[in-house]
Amino acid sequence: MAELLHFGRTAERLRITPSRVSQAIKKQERRIGAPLFDRTSRTVRLTPLGEQLQRDLSAGYRQITAGIEAAAEAVHGPSGTLTLGTMGPHTQIISGALELFQTRYPGARLQHREIQPPAPLDLLRSAEVDVAVLWMPVREPDLIVGPVTHTSPVLLMVAATHPYATRDSICLEDLGDHCAQVSPRSIPASMEAAIVPHRTPAGRPIPRGAKVSTWQEVLSAVSSGQAVAGVVAEMARFYPWPSLAFVPIRDAPPSEWVLAWRAAAETPLIRAFAQTVADHGPVVLTGDNERT
Repeated sequence: MAELLHFGRTAERLRITPSRVSQAIKKQERRIGAPLFDRTSRTVRLTPLGEQLQRDLSAGYRQITAGIEAAAEAVHGPSGTLTLGTMGPHTQIISGALELFQTRYPGARLQHREIQPPAPLDLLRSAEVDVAVLWMPVREPDLIVGPVTHTSPVLLMVAATHPYATRDSICLEDLGDHCAQVSPRSIPASMEAAIVPHRTPAGRPIPRGAKVSTWQEVLSAVSSGQAVAGVVAEMARFYPWPSLAFVPIRDAPPSEWVLAWRAAAETPLIRAFAQTVADHGPVVLTGDNERT
């Protein structure tokens, strides 16, 4: 009543009649010995004593509510909605960990958003996702890096007409020839270099080409021959365009993928999700997308 200041709406919320609301208030006013509400035919207002009582009781109500929620969480685990950001096929790759999380925490709901590889941190920074699956290294001071979700070999995605398209594999030194990499518009330099470095092992620069903002733009730029792109092995399975070829880079270290979230927005639900992924363990993909 103190919140709504309306007998009818208060009765509707409590699922009782307005007369019972009025009787309950009068009973408390008799017990206290002073009115808690000023009533007219048009308005209902708290008296100064009523305002004081509302302030005092509100703090206690919040404490009781928090205690009940904490007790329920201790029994059932954290609940609520967790928005997970992933790229392309990665939801399927870590499906085992996701199923384990849903089994452990039936009161939690997983919601999925797609992250654009050329802008991997954008949705995390804008709070549109709670947790993101990102490739290492993630060296952002405002982000917490969690457990490894999976590892995967690195390939070079080229147009089917590219000179490397028919090769069984290439090496990092080959990237200095015929390889203008796509140039993401929003990505830390260390993350970009982890997939395709800026220089070959001999020190030759690896040129950058078409500017891209979305994964679709990456696919279009590569398939049209404007650029090439370093990708992880699972992309070859999930994007088998006839205009594309995927060539293993035999001396490139595997790409390691982790959970990451904003330090300022960490919650018990995020911690529970990270612990579940850690308990499940990472998926290790081979060049044939086999899991070990």
